[in-house]
Amino acid sequence: MNRRNALLSVAGAGLTGTYATAAASRPASPRGAPRRQVIARDGTFLFHRDWGDGKPVVFMAGWTLTSETWAYQAADLSDRGLRCIAYDRRGHGRSDDPGRGYDMDTLADDLATVLETLDLKDVTLVAHSMASGEMTRYLTRHGAARVSKLLYLAPTTPFLLKSADNPMGVPQAYFEKVRQVWTTDYNKWADDNTAPFFLPDTSPSMIEWLKSSTRHCSLQAIVECNKAMVENDFRPELTRIRLPTLVIQGDKDVSAPLELTGKRTAELVPGARLKVYAGAPHGLFITHMSRLNADILEFAMS
Repeated sequence: MNRRNALLSVAGAGLTGTYATAAASRPASPRGAPRRQVIARDGTFLFHRDWGDGKPVVFMAGWTLTSETWAYQAADLSDRGLRCIAYDRRGHGRSDDPGRGYDMDTLADDLATVLETLDLKDVTLVAHSMASGEMTRYLTRHGAARVSKLLYLAPTTPFLLKSADNPMGVPQAYFEKVRQVWTTDYNKWADDNTAPFFLPDTSPSMIEWLKSSTRHCSLQAIVECNKAMVENDFRPELTRIRLPTLVIQGDKDVSAPLELTGKRTAELVPGARLKVYAGAPHGLFITHMSRLNADILEFAMS
């Protein structure tokens, strides 16, 4: 693995985005009932999608990605007995961009607002990349009363920064340098680092579709969410989890290398299972769609 490319991908753990935030739309509920608006504690509107009926699964997207990321999971699994809910993180997609609240505590509180507003119970949480930290912080701040299972998908937990007790991590100076690049030409940086997210046989159309879903993330959210993802040490929190936990990750993930992230996350969570997809990159929800959908369904229904 090229060390520089791996570090660049770890710094972002996502795809290309632009600075504009789309106006929030509020579509009708797919089940015909009045749609509940999700409003965070500070008044931030959080856009969400809600497909199907049955056991609830809440999908949480990675850094710069949106609820649209989960389209191919929701379309399949909502016809197979699951209620699939996904929401846009603040500053991402169709949610408000309030210019604040990109710290892990506030992001975890936003997840709490989603679960409480929709009155979801017995939830399976599926968190990709950066969202693994939000999911972990939610549990330590709000408890597990509404949650029954956790799926860490290509996580960035437990801790990305290099320190005396975390020698595998990446130096702080590196992240500071790459953030300076973002504030000059983020889009070029992102385009240069798109390829490792997929496989060589991923269609250009699929790549462009996923890119288009990331073009609604503010530059402030890009930078501040990266800081939150990188600088939080979740090692103590992971050891406190007492829920059935599955970690799924590819062994070709250069955005969040398996040895640094998924393997260590599974080791820290008591009783967690690690499932490694041979040859899978960070964007395995696209590249290994059928296998992942089957694993989510089996885990949520078991």
